[in-house]
Amino acid sequence: MDKMEHPPQPFATSPPYPYPQPPPPPPQQPHTVIITGAAFGTEPQSMVCPHCRANISTRTETEANTKTHLFALLLCVLGCWCCAPCPYCTDSCMATKHYCPSCGSYLGASEN
Repeated sequence: MDKMEHPPQPFATSPPYPYPQPPPPPPQQPHTVIITGAAFGTEPQSMVCPHCRANISTRTETEANTKTHLFALLLCVLGCWCCAPCPYCTDSCMATKHYCPSCGSYLGASEN
């Protein structure tokens, strides 16, 4: 019997190394845009509260600010000390602050 020479067998190649695949990106959630820099006025404003997501009409409160104190000081300097409390009773000299009536969060202010 003749010995038949067989050609050399190539090395068996294995499939490429299975690198771990990165996880798929999370599904996109719909974004709700809430404008918090809205210009607040002196009247209650209808909006969606950015904290509790409720449809609300803001609760307003007036509060003294720097403008109020400066007007009172100016009245005292001008000699009208008896009129100094007037800026504290005038809404145009006060800041109007807006709050959520549902959760009580501060939403913004209007400098009158």
